[in-house]
Amino acid sequence: MSKKRKQYSSEFKAKVALAAIRGEETVPELAARYGLHPTQINNWKRQLIEQAAEVFSKDQSAGKADTSTKDDLHRVIGQLTVERDFLARKLNH
Repeated sequence: MSKKRKQYSSEFKAKVALAAIRGEETVPELAARYGLHPTQINNWKRQLIEQAAEVFSKDQSAGKADTSTKDDLHRVIGQLTVERDFLARKLNH
């Protein structure tokens, strides 16, 4: 039976990546402390550095994209509900 991959929360990833950026401990020390592979810590550190500018951007387009996606999904759910009700009524006749 295969092992399931461990999934870490975004808060945990940020905490470990920030600790790696601070440099108070080396990456191998952090890996031993948190039970991670050093490559994983370096990947999270790189992602944090690359995406740090997005946190301070004035254009909060990510939030707007989520809203439009939610609106589209709600519209599709409504349409499917109407179609299901229609077919259920036709089936009962």
